[in-house]
Amino acid sequence: MLVTATDFKTNLGKYLSLVNKEDIYITKNGKYIAKLVHTDDDIVDSLIGVLKDAPADTTAESIREERLARYEIDD
Repeated sequence: MLVTATDFKTNLGKYLSLVNKEDIYITKNGKYIAKLVHTDDDIVDSLIGVLKDAPADTTAESIREERLARYEIDD
């Protein structure tokens, strides 16, 4: 599906639901700027052998936690 950035912003919820069925290509001024694809947690399992230096027990949840920890702000 092809949508403009303006339409995407206006109807974000609609497109978040539709991405489960098809990829969404977002354009701005007639140029492709992004592609929204459905996430598949099983993709982590398929990439474990490909990811450099990834521990054997890597999971989608451990990746999320590590990424979020990088953005934590110390008080």
